Amino acid sequence: MDHYIGKLLDNRYEILELVGTGGMAKVYKARCHRLNRLVAIKILREDLSQDAEFRRRFHDESQAVAMLSHPNIVAVYDVSRSSELEYIVMELIDGITLKQYMQRKGNKLNWREALHFITQITKALGHAHSRGIIHRDIKPHNIMVLRDGSVKVADFGIARVASGGHSTLTQEALGSVHYISPEQARGSHIDSRSDLYSAGVVLYEMITGRLPFEGDTPVSVAIQHINSIPLSPRELDPTIPEALEVITMKAMAPNPDNRYLSADEMLADLEEFRKNPNINFDYNSSEFDPEEVPEDEYTQIRPIHTSGRSVPERRYDDGYEDDYPPQRRRDRRRYEEEDYQDYPPQRRRYEDEEPVRRRGAVWPIFLAVAAVLLFVGLVFYFLWNTIFAGLLAPPETHTVPSLVGRVYEEIKDDTELLAGFTLIEGDTVANDADPGTIIDQEPKGNKEVGEIITEITVTLSGGPEIIPMISLDGMNFQDASTALRNIGLKPGVPEYAFDETIEQGYIISYTPMEGVELPPGTEVQMVVSKGPETKPVEMPKLVDMTLERAQRTIDQHNLGRGKVDHDYDPEIEAGRVISQYPAEGTEVPEGTEVNLIISDGPDPATQQPDPPVSTTGTKTVTVPLDGYEGEVVVQLFMDGGEVGKETVDATMDAAVTFTVSGTGSKSLTYYINGVAIGTIPVNFDE
Repeated sequence: MDHYIGKLLDNRYEILELVGTGGMAKVYKARCHRLNRLVAIKILREDLSQDAEFRRRFHDESQAVAMLSHPNIVAVYDVSRSSELEYIVMELIDGITLKQYMQRKGNKLNWREALHFITQITKALGHAHSRGIIHRDIKPHNIMVLRDGSVKVADFGIARVASGGHSTLTQEALGSVHYISPEQARGSHIDSRSDLYSAGVVLYEMITGRLPFEGDTPVSVAIQHINSIPLSPRELDPTIPEALEVITMKAMAPNPDNRYLSADEMLADLEEFRKNPNINFDYNSSEFDPEEVPEDEYTQIRPIHTSGRSVPERRYDDGYEDDYPPQRRRDRRRYEEEDYQDYPPQRRRYEDEEPVRRRGAVWPIFLAVAAVLLFVGLVFYFLWNTIFAGLLAPPETHTVPSLVGRVYEEIKDDTELLAGFTLIEGDTVANDADPGTIIDQEPKGNKEVGEIITEITVTLSGGPEIIPMISLDGMNFQDASTALRNIGLKPGVPEYAFDETIEQGYIISYTPMEGVELPPGTEVQMVVSKGPETKPVEMPKLVDMTLERAQRTIDQHNLGRGKVDHDYDPEIEAGRVISQYPAEGTEVPEGTEVNLIISDGPDPATQQPDPPVSTTGTKTVTVPLDGYEGEVVVQLFMDGGEVGKETVDATMDAAVTFTVSGTGSKSLTYYINGVAIGTIPVNFDE
């Protein structure tokens, strides 16, 4: 058993299982206990972790890659470096590699599907290149295909962490030799255009079903990248659009200066082609010829352990016409034809000799002429009654039987219905008709055709298009709706429900369930969480309670303690509640703060038998509006009577002022929205 399984890294990541092994690292499925999510962890191999310089580069470049953020790039969440372990925490992808996907599809993809994939790959490269990061190992094995059809490029900057601006063709590089650029094979300086070459090879493989160069050893394949040009895609499959072939070959131009200058430039051509598959890109085919490189600029390729057999290089002068690039083969054939035409005819023998005329030779001449005329007459008669008679006679035609709506298996051997025609099974496409039903034919039914047309090609129904339902677990409603639209399903109007464990806005449940096969446009019903339910609380009566008891009651009802103010009240004992806000019986959410006013007993000033004579004075009183929002009504009372009233917007004003006249010392009580909030002492004699 792997010794990392079950281990907890940095007291955070629990290793669950091994999911992959590479030349540099092992990849594990793990759980992040801090964020409660599944992640992928790539741990550097123990033998490589002993090299301090290698570890430093691994760490530094991994941190640089962690700054990438793009929907088509596998996200790097964390990079850890300790005395014993180097590892990278990445997004866990639920999917398969593009290589596995191609193998399931028979190695060759429909050009529209290939366009869909290469567009996303190019977008990922453009994002990375704009931040100075070159992948250096683009191949189908490093590209993940998700269930929704999107792709994510993995191992940015990691597969070649040991290399800098130059690439050495060592054992590690040879593992990806079918996709490396010529400059990588030579060990020359590389830049972002090297990634575009590799992307071109991936596109070539998707649309043709084969690699551009093959060989018995990695070294022989690397040499072909340098010296040879592959067969053009349309030579392998004429149905490939010409513009897509041009994009592929330009991306794979041996000379970097003849390739696309950037991923954005390549993406622009892909978008133009997507809009108009018949577009004509005016590129010079000579750009696709091998780059002339001085011998002293070549880096010697390190040999690897092989069987010792030498592999013929695919060069122009190797004597094998099938290995010539297309243009070279055409040129060779043209030259051979010209040589043949210029070859002098054989001289006639005795061409300078004059015939010898003999006496008595006239009659044989007449007889010979007569014989020739008779022969010509017989030939003309024969031609008139055979060939010319057929040419001048009206052509014979046949009526094509109408087969649309018939089941192919039931009629393919029906000689009476087909009346001499041969049935050819063509494409099978999604259609509402039952599987195997003929939905189109060429030539069309009931059409009159000549006897040279003997085949009918039919298009069959594959049945209604079926879309497997994807998993929406762990998604919020917005992301789930986008994912459903991307695969051709329709998000329905959501239902909302409280949930104690699922965050607000995230999916609680959905129907149909994952894996159910659905026709396009099927509506998916989702239940979305409103978060934990907040229960309403009825405000208890707190008036006439002591402050201690009132606060205890607030706590028992899961309410919050608010502000506590004091006021004189001749009728309520000091230390007890005069008023509360919110008022008794009001329904409020749990946690609502409750404000109290506590009695200080009778006002001492009112107990004086002979209050001093005071003169009337005028004072400005300010009532604070802290903690209030929206429109509020503020009232000011003095000696039991209202002396001021204002309606203000508490959101805009922090306080409201009143001008009050009176004598002596007074305690003014202010109410907000009909509830006594506090008192303001005023001395009109000062």
